[in-house]
Parts: sequence; structure tokens; C-alpha cells
Amino acid sequence: MTGDLTGKIALVAGGTRGASRAIAVELGRAGAFVYVTGRSSAGHRSDVDRPETIEETVALVEAAGGAATAIRVDHLVPEQVRALAATVDAAHGRLDILVDGVWGGDHHLQWGKPVWEHDLDASLRMLHLGIDAHVITAHALLPLVVKSGAGLVVEMTDGTEEYNATFREGTSTAFYLAKTAAHQLAKAEAFELAPYGGVAVAFTPGWLRSEAMLDIFGVREENWRDAVAAQPHFAISETPTFVGRTVAALAADDDRGEFSGRTLDSGLLARRYGIDDLDGSRPDGWRYMMEVERAGKPADTTGYR
Repeated sequence: MTGDLTGKIALVAGGTRGASRAIAVELGRAGAFVYVTGRSSAGHRSDVDRPETIEETVALVEAAGGAATAIRVDHLVPEQVRALAATVDAAHGRLDILVDGVWGGDHHLQWGKPVWEHDLDASLRMLHLGIDAHVITAHALLPLVVKSGAGLVVEMTDGTEEYNATFREGTSTAFYLAKTAAHQLAKAEAFELAPYGGVAVAFTPGWLRSEAMLDIFGVREENWRDAVAAQPHFAISETPTFVGRTVAALAADDDRGEFSGRTLDSGLLARRYGIDDLDGSRPDGWRYMMEVERAGKPADTTGYR
């Protein structure tokens, strides 16, 4: 059960696609009014150059019975984020849930290249998207979270703190820095929000069947298991909806303070709140990746979904 968020005001930054889109949908389904921001809007693609838009995310929220509005914002431009904060403040005077899923740096990855061979502009762009944009967003919007009195901040990342404690062969240095920064940012925000009743966490999906990931494997959600032949460990993958359900459940949990400053993952929250994926299974992606994939064992999801 995800719980009731009726009357809550939420903002999902970078809510154009993937996990962030699904989180926006599930927050709206649970009753929150959701602001959806990002750079990809109707008639204007970002440099990510994918077809998904923030308006489409709003339509999905509404189809789920929720209410939302789309505002095109580049979260690397402080003036635009300040204007966003002013809009939310004028309309509601507070922000109860802030999910920062700003990224859009995957197309800058050059896997396997050491830092001195990786394109410098691409490296810096990933750092700007993964760190600068999140700090700018926190600077402008956390005052509204403080006004909530019991607000929640979710810094989206890729990988648990345990998994990211070791630099993985083939990983881009800039990508690693951008994604591990969320662990530390959540700890800092948790400390700073604590006197005001606020909670901050970092959060990672498991192996996500996002729109882009499905495209990479040449499958759709309906036939995603066809990709397991090429990548057996893909059997542990999960839908964006599963991710959205777990974050919505966290947002509705009055006792979520015990998690403040930690990095959470969808599998952990699914166990906590009794949440299943669309197919009725309960994937525990990061436990699988630590105990099976990283351990070099043959792909076998028994006991992990």
C-alpha cells in the first residue's frame, strides 16, 4: 500500500521519463498535486533527444486520477529554478515532497575510458547535471520544504552506497562522481533539514526497464524477457511503476525519519511496505547485483524476486 497523499504538494524535477516519471505518476495517484519539471517539452527536445515530454508525464498523472502541471525548467539555470520556486510559493506556500531526478547525462558516457581519455566536455557536463543542478535545485526549493514542517527530499541516484563504495571496472570517472555525490548530498540535507522536521534521502532504482533501457535491448515492456538471452542478469530488472510505488509509500510514511540521511533502494522499500511490481513479483535488484552479478555467479533470480 502506498498510503494517502491527498493535499500534499510535490515537485518532481527531471520528471520527463524513467523512474522520475513513474514517481510523479504514483505521487499523483496517491493524491498529491505534482509539479513536473524538465527540459523536454512539447515542441522542444533537450540535448538528450528523446521523444518523452513533461506534458506527457502530466497526462499520465491525470490518467491515474491525479492532478499535475508541467513547467519547463533547466535546473542548471538558477534564475529558472528561482522562478519555479516563486511559482510554487505563490500557489501553495510550501513544498511537501521534492524528488530531484535531474540527469540527462547518459549520452555523454564513454564506457571503459579512463579520465584522461574520456572527452573532457562530456565529463564536465555529467558533473554539472549530476551535482551542480542538484545543488541549485536544493538552494532554491529547500526553503519551501522547510515551510512544510515535515517535508521529504529524495535525491535520485544510480547504485546503493554499498555498491558504489567500489569503483567498477569500465565505469566513467565523471559518472561515478556524479552519482555517488547523491549519497553525500542526502546526508548534508538530512542534517540541515532535521531542525525543521524534514527528511532527506538518496534513492536508487534497481535495474530499471526505462524507455531508454528497453530501446537499448530492442524490446518493449510486453516482451522484455527476450532481452535476457543477450544479458541474463536483466532477469532481475524492474518497471518504473515499481519504483514509483515505493517512493510514494515512503512519502506517505509518517515514520520515514528513521531513513533520513541514508541511501535507499526500491527493493528495500518494497520489503518495508509490501509492494510488488506489475507482474506480482518483488525484485530485489541491488541485493541481487551485489550477491550474484558482482560475485560472478550465473544469473539466477531465485530468492531475489
